[in-house]
Amino acid sequence: MAAKLLLALALSLFLLSPARSEDPSLAPYNQLVLDAVKTMPAGGGYSASAKATAALQRAFTSADSTLRINSTQATPSYCSGATYLVFLKTLSVLQQHGLALSPTTIASLKPSGQPDGTGIWGRWNANGPGTACLFYEMGLGYNFTKLEEAKAGDFLKIFWNDSIGASEHGHSVIYIDKGMKDGVPTLTYWSSNIPGDFIPGGFGTNTVPQSRIHRYLFSRLENPEAISGPLAPKNSYLSSLERNNSTPSEAARKCGLPEKSF
Repeated sequence: MAAKLLLALALSLFLLSPARSEDPSLAPYNQLVLDAVKTMPAGGGYSASAKATAALQRAFTSADSTLRINSTQATPSYCSGATYLVFLKTLSVLQQHGLALSPTTIASLKPSGQPDGTGIWGRWNANGPGTACLFYEMGLGYNFTKLEEAKAGDFLKIFWNDSIGASEHGHSVIYIDKGMKDGVPTLTYWSSNIPGDFIPGGFGTNTVPQSRIHRYLFSRLENPEAISGPLAPKNSYLSSLERNNSTPSEAARKCGLPEKSF
């Protein structure tokens, strides 16, 4: 409890700095997530390849028990690596303002080619509700599926089709906003994106019609100190999604949501 109070005090002092212009309607840590997005490079190319994974690994460093992220090293990139870098950058800032991260915890955060479902990165990078399962297992925050509850800075798994698992087509992003364009409801997010007609490949924002999205799965960071808590070496459910598909009700249960959430 004392550690949580210390972290809350440090964070309050940091957020109340006159140099900041945070939105008071945001959830407590969402502003830090958005600040981390602002520090990310633009573009850099999209690639779901071993080269991009090696670049992600180069971006992760630690010295003197301090987590340090050099995102300029992380190009080319892919979506889950992009959002994971933002998550790590947020933890790094919080460590500077009171969050205790042991050398063991920092080592556990390193993306070292862990298979889907194994460790922290292996969960984040998994098919299906990977990030949401991590949040649920560690108690990092709140998972939900309703767009009307979303706030800028929420982590979001977009499902472009109805499948969950091996046959899915999905995207790991940071939610920014929803709006209207030519009478069509839209959604704006940040991630590493495949290049298109109006966006470069790599880090950046994109806006799509909401009608393209089959499912939303949001994860809101609420308890960053839980990153130092216990975690089973492997989530067998997430590991299985490399080969199999999941039902919506099973996916919901695995990340702590009511079965009919999706």
